[in-house]
Amino acid sequence: MPRPIQATIHTAALRHNLAQVARCAPDAKVWAVVKANAYGHGIERVFEGLRAADGFALLDLAEAQRVRVLGWRGPILLLEGVFEARDLELCSRLGLWHTVHCDEQIDMLAAHKTNLAHRVFLKMNTGMNRLGFKPHRFRAAWTRLHALPQVEEISLMTHFSDADGPAGVAHQVAVFAEASRDLPGERSLSNSAATLRHMGPAGEAKGQALESDWIRPGIATYGSAPDYPQHDALVWGLQPAMSLSARVIAVQDLLAGDTVGYGSGFVAPQAMRIGVVACGYADGYPRVCPTGTPVLVGGVPGRTVGRVSMDMLTVDLGPLPGAGVGTEVTLWGRAPGGVTLSIDAIAHAAGTVGYELMCALAQRVPVQVD
Repeated sequence: MPRPIQATIHTAALRHNLAQVARCAPDAKVWAVVKANAYGHGIERVFEGLRAADGFALLDLAEAQRVRVLGWRGPILLLEGVFEARDLELCSRLGLWHTVHCDEQIDMLAAHKTNLAHRVFLKMNTGMNRLGFKPHRFRAAWTRLHALPQVEEISLMTHFSDADGPAGVAHQVAVFAEASRDLPGERSLSNSAATLRHMGPAGEAKGQALESDWIRPGIATYGSAPDYPQHDALVWGLQPAMSLSARVIAVQDLLAGDTVGYGSGFVAPQAMRIGVVACGYADGYPRVCPTGTPVLVGGVPGRTVGRVSMDMLTVDLGPLPGAGVGTEVTLWGRAPGGVTLSIDAIAHAAGTVGYELMCALAQRVPVQVD
């Protein structure tokens, strides 16, 4: 039989999360962000759950082609734009919209021979200092693009560096508003954190009426809180879109003083039963997760003990005395019976974020869609 580990993508949760985020910005159109192979979930697996979006946003041309093959005829946005001039040919052929964040991309457009003018999103660097034109150069970039016959329409965008924290977005919104004042075109500002925390009722409560013609929810769509641990996914009404589960393949009865795993890092304080679970860091579970990282053993809250190995990890079976070989262990997501374990809790234990765990799901893990 196959090794007893399984990831499940929950289509209904994707639909729910997309609608939940959209409710925060009822007047905005919604990009479903599917970069990084839909945050590790698989573009083909999430498409049905996200097709209610107004467009799909991603990074590379191969991903864009996959979305078109699935039958999507609406907008697709390349979030980092094109990387070389010949990419513009495929943009024309596939009808892709693309970000412009540097002079070199304007140069490519100026030299591009096409009968189909392009829709572009001109990006401003309002403090993130990754991509985009500095505010004092933004208007000149817009003027240059506006003069090109290769450009049909220009939208304006930026990206927030602190939407998930106490610094908030007001300082960047002010910079964006001043530098783009009186320029026509739709605006795209809000990521997951900005949409949940600074739009709709949350934004009104803070006196910040953040407006955006297009929102770009990423992590929230997949059921993870963008500002964990300040808020968890349940606070935002989000459901896990991915579950990872495995089964107990062996049981060990320990005496006080017995150790577990490489480095003997865990020492049993008393007699106890542990279960060996068919999941390890080669499956995408973080090796650095310490003893005490939460799991669900047969739907009952439990914890890991000892080091995570390449193919196995160990859990304390004390909370579920009847557990044994074959018992299902939920590493994150939804357990049988509807109990959930947030991926953010595991990421927090590992000192990282839910994004990384989603994207790190290993190819060898079988995936089903429900």
